[in-house]
Amino acid sequence: MITDLFSKDISELYRTPIVQQTSFWSILKKRLGVTTIAADFKPRRDLLCTSLNRADGSDNDLLIMVRPAGSLGSIAYVPYGPEFEPNPEYHGAFLEELAESLRSLLPSDCFMIRFDLCWESYWAKDESFFDRSGEWMGEPEPFAQEIRFNSSTLNGNFRRALSNVLPSNTVFIDLLDDEESIINRMKPKTRYNIKLAGRRGVEVRVADIDELDVWYDLYNQTAKRNGIFINDVRYFRELMSVNSYGTGSPAVALLLIAEIDTIPLASMFLILSSGRASYLYGASSDMHRNMMAPYALQWRAIQIAKEYGCYQYDMFGVSPNSDASHPLSGLYRFKSGFGGDIFHSLGCWDYPFDNEKYNLFRTNEMTVQGYHLA
Repeated sequence: MITDLFSKDISELYRTPIVQQTSFWSILKKRLGVTTIAADFKPRRDLLCTSLNRADGSDNDLLIMVRPAGSLGSIAYVPYGPEFEPNPEYHGAFLEELAESLRSLLPSDCFMIRFDLCWESYWAKDESFFDRSGEWMGEPEPFAQEIRFNSSTLNGNFRRALSNVLPSNTVFIDLLDDEESIINRMKPKTRYNIKLAGRRGVEVRVADIDELDVWYDLYNQTAKRNGIFINDVRYFRELMSVNSYGTGSPAVALLLIAEIDTIPLASMFLILSSGRASYLYGASSDMHRNMMAPYALQWRAIQIAKEYGCYQYDMFGVSPNSDASHPLSGLYRFKSGFGGDIFHSLGCWDYPFDNEKYNLFRTNEMTVQGYHLA
């Protein structure tokens, strides 16, 4: 299924809308102390792939990150990769061969590889997984998922990870239409709040790295309000400092701030990569929430994405459905209001090279917050 697999320089990673598979992302992670590996491979033509590009069996690649896992050794992680997707009936077999082929490029103490797949879930369009109101109820139990995924493999070695690292549910907004058509697809409340923010004087601008403290203050407010894990300010400083324009897969991070009378109310990071714009991080103030600044912020981000020639806007992370008990249900209500299509991916799948070490690692994952691999 795979031929000509070899490592290459991270600057040679192919252009892709998946920012987590770009040279930009690799440079960022290397600056933060993460070991990254770029691998090139050629899949067989008869895999009937459905990937966005290089679908003719020509060269494909992927970005791999290697992290220490204490005394157990190290683990490999592939964020939203590979982009190349074979026909679903070959998913497991293809990834099994890819994982085994990659062993020669990984450290000798690497005992597992985790694929954070952006391929659509098998159950996302299965009518039996929707309720009477037409809402998706989610995937089956992990055991049932593993039977389906391993059906084409030789060793049946894939395990569904305990949790996903990157979001497995998102909202994609089509940017190919004009602005009027885009806003008309939004829910009435979202359109109203965008207009309300404008009437109340909320303005959105692109900020530079000197205003990173404004972002970080709002980010901390949001984290305390919602009880979420936060990145160190260094992470965002590096995010804004990466220059990948001399590479094969450049991307750019823009910091947007929504304010009224110079008072910052909301902020976000917009990532632009090969035709896709992604809402990667967002934050808002505890004050003046009636100004609807996050709505103005998202609408301006969509407009900027169109100005850059993007065809798609990724809202990056929602709950799988509108269930109010889910911790991301608020994001579901907010993001789905902008009129995009909800996409459910397969999420994280583990391929152990050493089952004894993997089981110890998995037990540890059950008891701690987790390894922030992304």
